Amino acid sequence: MNIQGKLIIIGGAVDKGSFTETDLDKNAAKNLNFFEAGILKRIIDESKHKGNSRIEVITTASKIPKEIGPEYVKALHYLGADNVDVLDIVRREQASEPEILDRLKAADVVMFTGGDQLRLTSILGGTAFHDILLDKYHNEDFVYAGTSAGAAAASNNMIYQGSSSEALLKGEVKITSGLGLIDGVIIDTHFVQRGRIGRLFQAVVGNPKVLGIGLGEDTGLLITHNTKMEAIGSGLVIIVDGREIKDTNLTQVELGQPISINHLVTHVMSINDTFDLTTFKMTIKSSQYV
Repeated sequence: MNIQGKLIIIGGAVDKGSFTETDLDKNAAKNLNFFEAGILKRIIDESKHKGNSRIEVITTASKIPKEIGPEYVKALHYLGADNVDVLDIVRREQASEPEILDRLKAADVVMFTGGDQLRLTSILGGTAFHDILLDKYHNEDFVYAGTSAGAAAASNNMIYQGSSSEALLKGEVKITSGLGLIDGVIIDTHFVQRGRIGRLFQAVVGNPKVLGIGLGEDTGLLITHNTKMEAIGSGLVIIVDGREIKDTNLTQVELGQPISINHLVTHVMSINDTFDLTTFKMTIKSSQYV
């Protein structure tokens, strides 16, 4: 399938309770640090009508949508986007209301904020809103952008729970279905800062066909046609490729016991590096060997 839309997934900043962890900050403005200015500007630039694109900020994942939504609107306005509004869907019934569906149909960009990705998928999954979202992504010049929870929920497989410190103990990582914009990958966020590499290792060893993507804060990926990924922002993206795993004790150990993995391939991407999802090849933009 030739995907017409673009996917921009962002590792997040100081979020409000993503996954099962809480790092509450009374100053909601800090939830949108201006490190994102470069990434948010890229979202605008990649959209169909640039500064005139219709952008809907979707705050469903957040427990404080009335504080977070206006911060995104303010930042996007500052960066030159003049047609931005907040679409706060808090109940499943709302995801079938004609007014909300019409707003989604008219949008060139949706920006899903951080929070709890299980809240996001449990409210939107399987609704008319979800169906239209997928149709627009598949068939239109449309941008799905998501930060933190909004990024984690973009793939078909979604991590929704699992502590960082115990992530390589069997059974500690919980996975469910996401919004399904992209298949064959699984995404984790706040990756470097919260030491979540073990979570991604366990997700991949259980299904080595799935490519693990770990997004650091300050960092995003622009994915075009669901085939090419480009690192954007100032941080790191960790790619975990399990296709060449030679051995593991995953099925032999009891729940709560450590997992062993032999020959798990990892890549580290930084700004402007690319990764081809069809060949599984990474290209370093500023390679010392070019």
